[in-house]
Amino acid sequence: MQDKLKREIITTGDGSTTIHLPDWNEQYHSKHGAINEAKHVFIESGFNHILKSKVLNPLYILEIGFGTGLNAFITFLEAEKINQKVNYTGVEAYPVAFEEAKLMNYAETLLAKEKEEVFKIMHESEWEKLILITEDYELTKRQQFFADIEDKNSFNLIYFDAFGARVQPELWTTAIFQKMYNALKKGGALVTYAAKGSVRRAMQEVGFMVERLPGPPGKREMLRATKL
Repeated sequence: MQDKLKREIITTGDGSTTIHLPDWNEQYHSKHGAINEAKHVFIESGFNHILKSKVLNPLYILEIGFGTGLNAFITFLEAEKINQKVNYTGVEAYPVAFEEAKLMNYAETLLAKEKEEVFKIMHESEWEKLILITEDYELTKRQQFFADIEDKNSFNLIYFDAFGARVQPELWTTAIFQKMYNALKKGGALVTYAAKGSVRRAMQEVGFMVERLPGPPGKREMLRATKL
């Protein structure tokens, strides 16, 4: 089980930290740069992409794999720049303890030390409860296995940031992507760092229109799936 694995804090290629699981030779973010990966995959290819085509107030985001809270924090910072309202739901089966999360250097590396309290609140807030981080940013954290997600037509954007198919292939199946398709509103998109052919075919099988996009540092490609 993931919660029994040895865990180490490592520094990635862009100076930001992540959690490494040596037993799996896997980490929560790319070793080439946790922040660079998050910005490229989830902000540029997801958040910015979806807001180019429509006005959404709020923008409803579901994150699959809340993890260290990096994606939620970067999304907060980006949304604040453009006065974008966000309703953010993060799903995580094995929550990262705050004692571990506070070792992450995201606020410093993102030059946002004045927002460090926001990152702290994100981790210290209660699970299964809607939390008003600011007037424009709502957060709900759900401790839940991805296979148990039953949302319908609820989100504009999904950040699919599960551990890779090499170590957890059960998270990259047609059954899981059917749940993701169901959870999205029409016109909504799912973005992920993954680019395997089996993942793309699973997405297409449930009805997604799938694009191959240039990947973040260290990866040639990534995928974006849209519910037409």
